Amino acid sequence: MTPAPDPVADPADVERAIARVLAAERVAQQAIDDAEARAAVSTETARAVAREVAARVERRLKRVRAAFERRTAAEVAALDRKAADADVHRELAAADVARVDAAVAALAVRLTRSGA
Repeated sequence: MTPAPDPVADPADVERAIARVLAAERVAQQAIDDAEARAAVSTETARAVAREVAARVERRLKRVRAAFERRTAAEVAALDRKAADADVHRELAAADVARVDAAVAALAVRLTRSGA
């Protein structure tokens, strides 16, 4: 046989207990809602910070890229000037021509000698 439930001395005690539980539930729900609101603000703040960091990185990359392009352009211009200077036609003096002729003749002899 099943034991009978304990009789409640005062039904008002039950009502007060239910009211306390419901009040605690409201407080807990409010705490959850507050935490969710704070989390949403925190998330948006973090996103804003991330966007600012990304924008700052992009600005820095643009400055670095522009500086690199300026340096590269200056170096290419310097190399172009050197190439233009090297392109200048210079007349050889008679002594220079004679030395080249002698070197060519000596090379021809060396290459055409028997046993070479």
